[in-house]
Parts: sequence; C-alpha cells; structure tokens
Amino acid sequence: MEGFKAVRRLFVSIVVLLVLFISATLWWLNQGLVMSADTLDLEVEIGTSPREVAQAISDAGVEVNPMLLYWWFRLSGQARQIKAGNYEIERGATPRRLLRKLVRGEEALRALTLVEGWNFKQVRAALAKAEQLKPESKELSDYLIMKVLGQPDLAPEGRFFPDTYTYAKGSSDLSILKRALRAMDIRLTQAWQQRLPDTPLQTPEQALILASIIEKESARASDRPMIAAVFSNRLRLGMMLQTDPTVIYGMGESYDGKLRHRDLQKDTPWNTYTRAGLPPTPIAMPGKSALLAAVQPASTKALYFVARGDGSSEFSTSLEAHNRAVTKYQRGQ
Repeated sequence: MEGFKAVRRLFVSIVVLLVLFISATLWWLNQGLVMSADTLDLEVEIGTSPREVAQAISDAGVEVNPMLLYWWFRLSGQARQIKAGNYEIERGATPRRLLRKLVRGEEALRALTLVEGWNFKQVRAALAKAEQLKPESKELSDYLIMKVLGQPDLAPEGRFFPDTYTYAKGSSDLSILKRALRAMDIRLTQAWQQRLPDTPLQTPEQALILASIIEKESARASDRPMIAAVFSNRLRLGMMLQTDPTVIYGMGESYDGKLRHRDLQKDTPWNTYTRAGLPPTPIAMPGKSALLAAVQPASTKALYFVARGDGSSEFSTSLEAHNRAVTKYQRGQ
C-alpha cells in the first residue's frame, strides 16, 4: 500500500512538473525577447542549420540562450522549414512570432521606384542610392551590365520598365535591373501585338524608340496619342521628326538646361533636326501609356504641336497654323 502511495505521489509530482514546464514554455514563447536595439538584422544563408540559425539570432543581439531557441525550433516541428533570407527582428518579437517569420520567409523588404522618362544614367544613380541594395553594377560599364543581364547586343537606354520594385535587404541591384528588363520586354511585346495595321513602325524596337520620345514630349497622358500621331504622320511623309528631347539626349553632359539654335544644327546620331527617321536608340524609359500611344496613335492629320505652357499641347495640320500657335503660346503675342 505504501508503495502504491509512493508511486502515486511520484506520478502527481511528475504531472505537476510537466504542467509547470508546459506553462513556463507557453509563457516564454509569448514573451517579447530582450534585444540590444529596436531593430536587428538577421541573415540566414542557404544551407544554414536550425542550430546555426538559433546561434545567429543570439549573435545578432537577441538576449536568448541559443540552445533553448534551437530546441523550440525542434519541438515545433518546423525547424527544417526555416527559409534563407534577410530578416529584421523588431523589439517585441516573441519566440513564436520569430519562428513564424522565418518559416514564412517574411524578409525585410525595401522599395525602389524607377520613374517614367528617366534615362539610364538616372536609373544607375537611383540604384546607387537605394537603401540596403548591394551595388554589384557600380563598377560595371553599361555594356558589361547588359552582358551580365544576357543582352550584350542591346544598349541599356529605355530597356527597363519604370515601376516600383520591392527587394529584400542585401539584394543585388542587378536583380532589380533583371526584373525591370523582363518587365519591359513583356510590356513592349504586349503593345506591339496591339499595333494598328497602318503604323509606319516596322519593329518593336522602333516602337520602343518612338515611345521614349513620346514620354519625354508629353506632360499629359491624354496628349500622347496625338503626339504619337504627329510623329507617325511625319515618318510616313519622310519629314524630319524635329523633336527637342532627342537633341538634348545627344548633347549628353554638354546640355546646360538651355537649348539654343546652334544646338539644333550640331549633328549627333540623336539629332532629329539633322537626321531623318528615328534615332538609333530610345532616349528614356517609356511607361505603359507611351508604349500604347506609339502603336495606337490618334487618327489625325496633324504634323506639328507646341506646348501651351499648362502641360498640354496645341496641334496643327499646317505650318502656318503651327507658327501662329508658337507665337501665341511661346512668344506671348
């Protein structure tokens, strides 16, 4: 009888200890971890073991016993589901929420916006300033960048789609360019498939070049089909495009913010006052509406346009009407 009571007492003690252990564990799992800063960075590389992840968390500045954390990973049954990536551990994180973040792969994301109308120099400058983005393209020439991206025969200008791209901390800037390059390929293909049958453009490349000009010439999206029509009409007639943004682009670093008459006469491959047809490359990144306008211009006989000064343009079918519009809107007469 005494032996039975002893076994019962032992059993009760074990149950009590087990309950206390489970309670303590549940309490710990839902308590905010003590951290050395409000936000800590954690990098989990591919192939890192759960034990190494726990140690990395401790090394990052979380005041926790890495062995205790490791056993939590094991007991959860999710230790092998932890994903590689770059994470932020924020103050208040509990062991339970921390594991959930690692299993879901909820990496710390940043965003970079490539703006419509930017040239490639501006794109590179934005990449260089982007937060927590690895500058792997910094020492590469434009040609080498395109070679790394698998397009060594293409000039980079206009080849990247303007959009907002999210990325994990520590990502390569080349990965952003690769995504933007792919996005432009898709958008250009989609636009080219919607081209009007009477377009003077012969290739998607020409559509991209024209779209880049339209992007730089238009302050209002509603004017883009009309601007596209002016340039399309000129191409059909063999007229010079005579568009200032191409001249400015061809001037490069010598452009000081003012376009003079002598600049229009100085020949470069992009000077559409001295050379017929489209320039050899795009001059900027066109957005979706500019791409569609290039292949779906408005139905009009207009051959000229001038800025009104309010962001919109005045369109004319004759040189006489255009000269009157120039006098009215640009010379203030």
